[in-house]
Amino acid sequence: MSEIYFDTRDTKFVLFDQIPIDDLLATEKYADIDREDLEAMVEEAEKVAKDLLFPICTEGDREGCTFNAEDNSVTTPKGYKEAFERFRQDDWMGISYNPEYGGTGLPYLLALACSEYFVGANPAFDLCTMLTTECAHLIEAFGDENLKDTYLEKMYTGEWTGTMCITEPQAGTDVGAAKTKATPQEDGTYLIEGTKIFITFGEHDFTKQIVHAVLARVEGDPEGTKGLSLFVVPKYLPNEDGSLGEFNDLKCTGIEHKMGIHASPTCTLSFGDNGKCKGWLIGDRSKGMRQMFQMMNAARLGVGLQGAAAANAAYGVALNYAKERLQSPSFKNMKDPSAPKSEIIEHPDVRRMLLLQKAYAEGLRAMMLTAGYYEDMAEAAKTEEEREKYKGLVEIMIPICKAYASDIGFKVCELGVQVLGGYGYCAEYPAEQLLRDEKIASIYEGTNGIQAMDLVGRKITAKMGANLMSVMAMMNDLLNEHREHEELKDAFQLFAVARDALNECSMHFATKGQSGDFLTVLFNATPYLELFGDVLLGYLLMQQAVIAHDKLNELLKEKGVDPSKKRKMRKLLKDDREARYLDGKIKTAKFFCHKVLPLAQGKAAAIKEDDLSAMEVVFDPIE
Repeated sequence: MSEIYFDTRDTKFVLFDQIPIDDLLATEKYADIDREDLEAMVEEAEKVAKDLLFPICTEGDREGCTFNAEDNSVTTPKGYKEAFERFRQDDWMGISYNPEYGGTGLPYLLALACSEYFVGANPAFDLCTMLTTECAHLIEAFGDENLKDTYLEKMYTGEWTGTMCITEPQAGTDVGAAKTKATPQEDGTYLIEGTKIFITFGEHDFTKQIVHAVLARVEGDPEGTKGLSLFVVPKYLPNEDGSLGEFNDLKCTGIEHKMGIHASPTCTLSFGDNGKCKGWLIGDRSKGMRQMFQMMNAARLGVGLQGAAAANAAYGVALNYAKERLQSPSFKNMKDPSAPKSEIIEHPDVRRMLLLQKAYAEGLRAMMLTAGYYEDMAEAAKTEEEREKYKGLVEIMIPICKAYASDIGFKVCELGVQVLGGYGYCAEYPAEQLLRDEKIASIYEGTNGIQAMDLVGRKITAKMGANLMSVMAMMNDLLNEHREHEELKDAFQLFAVARDALNECSMHFATKGQSGDFLTVLFNATPYLELFGDVLLGYLLMQQAVIAHDKLNELLKEKGVDPSKKRKMRKLLKDDREARYLDGKIKTAKFFCHKVLPLAQGKAAAIKEDDLSAMEVVFDPIE
């Protein structure tokens, strides 16, 4: 990539103006942390992204990873190993994890805010850090004291890395079809035997030790996901003093050649070819899938963040290109061939694409950080009632964050390529790599279709719909308070219509479910998740617009500018960056409500139509 851009002003707006951060910092868990600490971390994360991770991204994409069949090793691109060592030495690995085991203990939403920069600068690199800390957190949540003492500090500090091993050649989405087996031994260990595919950073040269969280079935345990157990399977067997002992019986047999994330090795791992691969049970037998969901949920939010990061990076590239690229006269002089060429940002269709990018990108950032805030509050809340409320919000947001953000992130990257035109299709600019790197996000960590089925099959029906009602109540509160807003009244009316469309579809699904018509619900799950994502994004953007409106009015009073005086307003917006930012927030929300949310009625109508032709058609093979 030639250059990358980060909107730290917007990150701070979400963290400190939109999210009630003071409520979180008032809890006992975070009482020793203040805003200045968080702000400093965000600013430092931006520097790390720009100075350490971004400079190796383009060449890493072009060089890719190399597999050596002679010793089953994987070499990452030039500079990646050194960058990882510096990254971990500077304590960026375990930002939000337990200080008792080497973490920093800061809020999760701060880790997400920082990670957006890391992912935006170099998504392939960030996958290793994300999986390592999430694997360690899994051990912390369910492992015994011996496992915690052996692995946690070394993983939270990045001395050792970790993976998640679920997928097998015959068992992708159908995890329950896994054939990897675990045989119990007299010393309490298990012998692991099987093959796992698509294992991100399953083998690499960042660290010597790699710790795998492996799903396997003990012989005699139930078929399907109910019989799967979870095991820690290290590349090297640890000695009692923490040093590395003999090589465990597992190896990488190859890496995939992919559309994107070339600097991230996607490995096939073979466990127990010689019958000597040792694993240690995490938690209880046959509870592995339930335990793995903790890691998968965190990973799914991380994948959603990948979508938000890609969207914001793509918007930054497109915006700055459009402000510099001269092409054709302005629409005001379009019939005059002798008129001077204008920057393409002056062309209406380009402005439409840019504002659509902006709305999605900033809305996705707010969505990810809001989910992170709910996760933090679920951990730090003082009462059980409050804790359950935030847990419910996290549960319902996870599939939306993962699927909607990854789909929309790709869409924003596509728009970015379009804004750049022919140059967007060329490697000279970062737009095409952003597009390629982002596509995988809708596939891994559970395809987006699976996320949609999870949303309609479990999340909106959980607790008799209480979690869904909590989300709708937040939307209703915002709408009821600002329905007659002096500047946003029309936008709020459009938002109300979209909210009603979502509510009608939810009720429609409830009726179908009660009648036993689950096929219709599942068939329309993906369109429903898309609708939900649109309305949720609209809610967050309108929340931002209200805040920005109040702040802008305060600024206008300080400057002595009457907003009704258009000439003075234009001058202020030209000269004052903060005024431009706040005014842009308002206009972005209005644009989204007027140009995107009206589509909600059509989407809802299609969902409620219940047409099942796709389930009835007989597909002819194409010869």
